[in-house]
Amino acid sequence: MFTKKSPAEEKRRVRANDREYNEKFQYATNYITTSKYNILTFLPINLFEQFRVAANAYFLFLFLLQLIPQVSSLSWFTTIVPLGMVLSITAVKDASDDYFRHQSDNQVNNRKSQVLISGSLKNEKWMNVRVGDIIKLENNQFVAADLLLLSSSEPHGLCYIETAELDGETNMKVRQSVSVTSELGDPNNLAAFDGKVVCEPPNNKLDLFDGTLYWRAMKCTLTNQNMLLRGCVLRNTEACFGLVIFAGPDTKLMQNSGPTKFKRASIDILMNTLVLWIFGLLVCMCMFLAIGNAVWEQVVGYQFQNYLSWEPPVDSVVFSAFFAFWSYVIILNTLVPISLYVSVEVIRLAHSFFINWDQQMFCSQCNTAAKARTTTLSEELGQVEYIFSDKTGTLTQNIMTFNKCSINGHSYGEMTGSLGPKPKRLDFTPFNPLADPDFCFYDDTLLESVKVGDSDTQEFFRLLSLCHTVMSEEKSEGNLVYKAQSPDESALVTAARNFGFVFRSRTPGTITTTEMGRPVTYTLLAILDFNNIRKRMSVVVRNPEGRIRLYCKGADTVLFERLHPCNQELIRVTSDHLHEYATEGLRTLTLAYRDLSEEEWETWSENHDCAEKEDLLSVVYEQIEQNMMLLGATAIEDKLQEGVRETIALLSLANIKTWVLTGDKQETAVNVGYSCKMLTDDMTEMFIISGHSVQSVKQELRRARERMIELSQNKDGEEVEECGDACFEGATGGKDLQPPATSDLMDNISGEFALVVNGHSLAHALEADMEEEFVTTACACKAVICCRVTPLQKAQVVELIKKFKTAITLAIGDGANDVSMIKTAHIGVGISGKEGIQAVLASDYSFSQFRFLQRLLLVHGRWSYIRMCRFLYYFFYKNFAFTMVHFWFAFLCGFSAQTVYDQFFITLFNIVYTSLPVLAMGVFDQDVSDQKSLQYPKLYEPGQLNLLFNKREFLVCVAQGFYTSMVLFFVPYATMSGATQSSGQPLADYQTFAVTTATALVIVVSVQVALDTAYWTIVNHIFVWGSLGFYFIIMFGLDSQRLFAVSPNYFHFVGSAQSTLLQPVVWSTLALATAICVVPVLALRFLKSDLKPQLSDTVRYAQLILQKKRRPAGSSVASTWCKARSTWEDRLHAKGGSRRSGYAFSHQEGFGELITSGKNMASFAPKHSSSWVDTLLRKKRGHGSTGALGECTPAVSHRSPVTGSLQDSPIREERAKQERLQRKFPEQRSLQGSSSVTKETIQTM
Repeated sequence: MFTKKSPAEEKRRVRANDREYNEKFQYATNYITTSKYNILTFLPINLFEQFRVAANAYFLFLFLLQLIPQVSSLSWFTTIVPLGMVLSITAVKDASDDYFRHQSDNQVNNRKSQVLISGSLKNEKWMNVRVGDIIKLENNQFVAADLLLLSSSEPHGLCYIETAELDGETNMKVRQSVSVTSELGDPNNLAAFDGKVVCEPPNNKLDLFDGTLYWRAMKCTLTNQNMLLRGCVLRNTEACFGLVIFAGPDTKLMQNSGPTKFKRASIDILMNTLVLWIFGLLVCMCMFLAIGNAVWEQVVGYQFQNYLSWEPPVDSVVFSAFFAFWSYVIILNTLVPISLYVSVEVIRLAHSFFINWDQQMFCSQCNTAAKARTTTLSEELGQVEYIFSDKTGTLTQNIMTFNKCSINGHSYGEMTGSLGPKPKRLDFTPFNPLADPDFCFYDDTLLESVKVGDSDTQEFFRLLSLCHTVMSEEKSEGNLVYKAQSPDESALVTAARNFGFVFRSRTPGTITTTEMGRPVTYTLLAILDFNNIRKRMSVVVRNPEGRIRLYCKGADTVLFERLHPCNQELIRVTSDHLHEYATEGLRTLTLAYRDLSEEEWETWSENHDCAEKEDLLSVVYEQIEQNMMLLGATAIEDKLQEGVRETIALLSLANIKTWVLTGDKQETAVNVGYSCKMLTDDMTEMFIISGHSVQSVKQELRRARERMIELSQNKDGEEVEECGDACFEGATGGKDLQPPATSDLMDNISGEFALVVNGHSLAHALEADMEEEFVTTACACKAVICCRVTPLQKAQVVELIKKFKTAITLAIGDGANDVSMIKTAHIGVGISGKEGIQAVLASDYSFSQFRFLQRLLLVHGRWSYIRMCRFLYYFFYKNFAFTMVHFWFAFLCGFSAQTVYDQFFITLFNIVYTSLPVLAMGVFDQDVSDQKSLQYPKLYEPGQLNLLFNKREFLVCVAQGFYTSMVLFFVPYATMSGATQSSGQPLADYQTFAVTTATALVIVVSVQVALDTAYWTIVNHIFVWGSLGFYFIIMFGLDSQRLFAVSPNYFHFVGSAQSTLLQPVVWSTLALATAICVVPVLALRFLKSDLKPQLSDTVRYAQLILQKKRRPAGSSVASTWCKARSTWEDRLHAKGGSRRSGYAFSHQEGFGELITSGKNMASFAPKHSSSWVDTLLRKKRGHGSTGALGECTPAVSHRSPVTGSLQDSPIREERAKQERLQRKFPEQRSLQGSSSVTKETIQTM
């Protein structure tokens, strides 16, 4: 809890294997703590925090006042008993919460790592790891701290990591050790390593690292490519060693996590405001009564001084008024009873249990139930307006499936039509023993096309088996395991594998496949690597017959521009298919090829070897990626979590806006946006913000707002006239347009807009002078997607909405990169997914599927909000009715601070007599069923608008309380002032009046809570009517002779209950007071529901009608899904007027060079496979060319070399067609602009 803060660092200096040296700098250990207390600090700190709450401090002050006899007319236990209950319950809750934090901390801190100590590897707990230690990591292990990679089991010091917990990306990334340490793989060598690292201080920049390694008179520059950050997972690497640079709270993961923030419900803030109002009202009332006491003592009281003098130290009117003031502060303190806070905590605890026990939020697949990890935010769930969601693992499963494809103008794929049964899943095993048994495909026409030898189909899958950077591991004969850098690559190569084109292995210069059962080895001449600008990748290969072909896959918007003109008709048909796939939310890639002559290849290879810089390489790539022939397109589904579409549709109907904040790139994020129907083709317009400077981002945001206003005004002509010329000028690009001038217009935008913001643009949009520009634009959109965002930027976006919008925010994610966002939002939800448990540990609520969010908000959240609002309304009402009777009584008792009720009644009223009925209402009440809550999402809006309990509603309940208190005081006073008992004696005595008023109060508030309860359970009946009966039992017990004999000083009302309730006039008074209090309220509610019914009233009425009628067969909760689906299904099948690209490819640059350089492969012995290869190599060496990325390696086959033909007759036909086109367009014959198909080329084939 109390740790010494380390001094600020300018540079970090770390020496390997030297703890004594490193400890001089007092670097943080690897111990992580999120708990608040320990055994010694719990009691003082917890009490300090509790008494920081104004109400607790106020009641402690009242308790101290009650210890002064001259001030208090009530016993001290009337305050200390409820105060003690509040403090105890809160302390137990805080202790249990902190206990679970200790458990989660221990779970992380006690993980084991292999640490090099004294020359040998020893298992050490994570918390015992220190800066400067050398750690051994094994495959699939989490990285314990931020490490400098020293060596790896892979060649050239490479290792592969998954950074899902840092940036949400599950595609593998490569890290490499510096060359001077890459051979230190043996623990003995590493034990002697004493290198010194000087680097930057701890920071939150995930993609940057700046440092230097000094060792053996050598100086090596260190970058982020040499670092393994905490939270990463080692993949596809047997083992590696790393030097701890940052540990514990200094790691970049923890630096991005952000501080733990204390979250308070908005109702708590409102309650504190209302409590201050009540305090002010209380002071004013006490001052008024104190002045009344002074006036009464001055005018009337002096007449009683002879036989009823003032008690010391009161010796004047001023002193009397002063003591009267404090006495009335004690008496009227029940305006804000401390039991309010106890009741609120109990209700919230019950609501959290309901979430934990909800079987419909239980995931049987992973055996995980929903869990409320906090008990203070349940009603906030019913007021959410903005949801900030991660993408990978939250909306998607990060599982790619090959769903559809277009080949030579024919579309194949999954058939899920509503007519007839769903097609049977294909069994590839009889056709292909190497097929992946987990591959799922339904369209048998595609398989038949492959079987009959269709050249286009086979060339399509041949491309997929060759154009990639996948590594293959064959653990046993036919047991292939693909290690792909991205799930897209794996899905495409797996599809080719099942359709008969199996990628088997690769070397730096060869690719070995099995095509239709025959082994084939291709020579890999070049890999034209993918990057985000090119949006495509290509390979140049030579088949065993010597033919050179370029295969390319990429975005349709890029490839279509580079196709031969003869493809126009095929482009049109394929474009239709691509648009259809994109409309369904599938991720598309376009495939093409180009044949190269030997001369073309030689010339291009020489140009490529001369190009060293990246921009020059791009120009060279452009030269060869021209005039390609279109093969078709692929459509991959990034599998969404179950129920994501329905959930987003329902939440949208509930006026909840969903923002996606993801570390993925723009194409991937937008594609998932369409897939889950956040984005639709029938949206008015989508704006993309991609500026690289503050000014450009500002202009793009401003143009987006202007466009929104213009489209909105054009849609509704009346708005243009109302807006006036000034507004119209601002909306059409006038220079005077300023954010404040358009804010009113932006709030009334009609139309559905979407905003996509890139990470570099978001960094500028989050600057202080740009915040309002960004918020104004983004909040006018129905959907917002922020791409390439860091964990800290996620939190900043959430904080921005909290700053500028009075709206409740919810953040949901599943990885450590979402922790800061989850902590910042009003409500944090953790998905217990595949990216660890950091998000769950930092969350307020957790479950396993995104779809459970609809039930959490629309059912539990809405019910919790309604219950809490009704509870607070009723609680304040009954306490004003209870307390204000003392105020009216003061006018009859000379302002002497005399109480109306017995002191035991005052003590038990809020604890026993009326606590259980209002608790039952706050825990169990519901206006409509859970099915109706989901069926009518608009029922959620009152919570967003805070309509059910606000300052206005509070004043209404105060007015009702005042009215009830007047009735309860003046009706008994009027009826009993002249009444007599059956014996003829006067009935108007103090104790009879007190019993009558107290009984009337309990009856009225019990009837009122019964009328306010909309959903009755057996518990409600027991609590309401049981509490009423319990009141009479206790009252008769307290007024008994036995208790009076035990303590006559405390039990004054001996026999009063029996004598009072035996009088008929008392019962008639009770009935009259109850009727006067309840009937006007019933009348007003009836008129309100009849003249101005709310949606909940209408739904409840319809529900009652349905209960009376016979429910049709098959009507169930499934109807909810049917209605919810209708919206998004309509959109799913709707065809927009404009076309868009469905391109998305989660691949990264750099793997092509790794493959061709052989750095990521174990050593191999290349062998020449045929004599023509020798001749070709000698020819190439004679020209001085070394190929695309180093010397070409001869083909190596794991099986006998292929000597037969590869079904190239259809390709020759295509070539002949191209030759005819060349004769028609001779100007297209240049190297850069032609396919260079000549008769000589055809003859050589």
